[in-house]
Amino acid sequence: MAEPVTDWWRDGVVYQVYPRSFADASGDGVGDLAGLTARLGHIAGLGADAIWLTPFQRSPQKDHGYDVSDYTDVDPLFGDLPAFDALLARAHELGLRVIIDVVPNHCSSEHPLFQKALAGDPDARARFHFADVPNNWPSVFGGPAWSQAPDGAWYLHLYAPEQPDFNWRDPRTAPFFDEVLRFWFDRGVDGMRIDVAHGLFKAPGLPSLPAGVEPEPGRLRGNPYACDQPETPVLFERWRALADAYDPPRALIGEVNLDPERAARYVAPNRLHQAFAFGFVIAPWDARAWRETGERLLRHPPVTWVVENHDVIRTPTRYGSVARARAALLTVLGLPGAAYLYQGQEFSLPEVDVPEAARQDPAWQRSGMCRDGCRVPLPWPGGFSPPGAAPPWLPVPAGWDEHLTSPTLALCREAVALRKHLHTDGVLRSGDPVEWSVDGDDRLLARRPNLTLVVAMGSGPVPLPPGTLLLASEPLTADGLLARDAAAWLAP
Repeated sequence: MAEPVTDWWRDGVVYQVYPRSFADASGDGVGDLAGLTARLGHIAGLGADAIWLTPFQRSPQKDHGYDVSDYTDVDPLFGDLPAFDALLARAHELGLRVIIDVVPNHCSSEHPLFQKALAGDPDARARFHFADVPNNWPSVFGGPAWSQAPDGAWYLHLYAPEQPDFNWRDPRTAPFFDEVLRFWFDRGVDGMRIDVAHGLFKAPGLPSLPAGVEPEPGRLRGNPYACDQPETPVLFERWRALADAYDPPRALIGEVNLDPERAARYVAPNRLHQAFAFGFVIAPWDARAWRETGERLLRHPPVTWVVENHDVIRTPTRYGSVARARAALLTVLGLPGAAYLYQGQEFSLPEVDVPEAARQDPAWQRSGMCRDGCRVPLPWPGGFSPPGAAPPWLPVPAGWDEHLTSPTLALCREAVALRKHLHTDGVLRSGDPVEWSVDGDDRLLARRPNLTLVVAMGSGPVPLPPGTLLLASEPLTADGLLARDAAAWLAP
């Protein structure tokens, strides 16, 4: 008998939408909520259970929405609240739940609270981190994590200078975000993805890093004083109580970019429902690395499997081929837990080398790191924008629409449909144990009770293990072998 699906987030397929690059309805060259609403049928046609939207709230767009100036409004660049309500209603009609981003670690420097702080209001300054003498913390985006206010005081920003960090030790911060969550949950949002969920509280006194400690660029977790303080995971008990008060309960998914063992402290029946697992995002194309990563992540279920998002190089480029990207797609869909797909992954879009003069990522100017290559607008039939529109906000390569004919689209639809069928029939369960092994020519095997995933990660084709072939990312060779850089699902 099929296991009742009560916790959709536990093994759901979630499609990530980066709104400014998804679809442009207004013709200004930037994607918007109306454009997304018009294209929701495509996402539903993939078989996704939910969509996750990166920030669309009011913002000066210094970090493309992750610098929020009003947490309870829509930026005019994307539309307005009625446009969001229309999106939410259409998504629900299509059976898609909606997860949105909340950014609690920092806000925009144009947020009214921070503007008061810059003007010298002591109560407002207490809501942030101001100091007469800055410590030696670096910014994740490169350079120092401190900038100077007009009166000479310094304020903390772990990301861009336009993103001042909230002081979570101030008793007004938590109630402020309670109201933000309630606003969107009351509107009908099904879940929240929490940006930099392991940040928030900083070490008391903001001590400088010891001599010789230099955090890895682009990784907040390398600064033990700036993240993962004891109070941070406990905070989410407050958020979980708030989310559970709704019928049905709302889901909380944290961006907890820590080692799995530490990230596991954030996930519990009274804390977050899930924390993103980034292991496969950073793992090389190597069977033993994937086995080790998978084993480590599954020690702390529930797991979210992901190989692409809006911050990393797209898989055809990162892994070195479309075949490997397709195999990775089949892998994340074949493991127990939730699978997160990034827009364009179903077309095997490659990373784009955006010309330097056109780059807009704030990290580019500060550190030389640029995420624009995975954010180039999607190629839709008829175009990203309506006829006569302004040029897209990032340049689109010649022949970009050729990716629409990628066979990966059919593979994605077939894999998601089969996954859903196997879950509905009770063949697969979100808590399935997995036995990992590597044998032969770097043949990776992940065996569940009723499904075996095999990935050929070595130098040539490999034999399939015993079982009935259900699906493969590439055609088998003439002698029935799984092609190099391909993945397959087999029933016992």
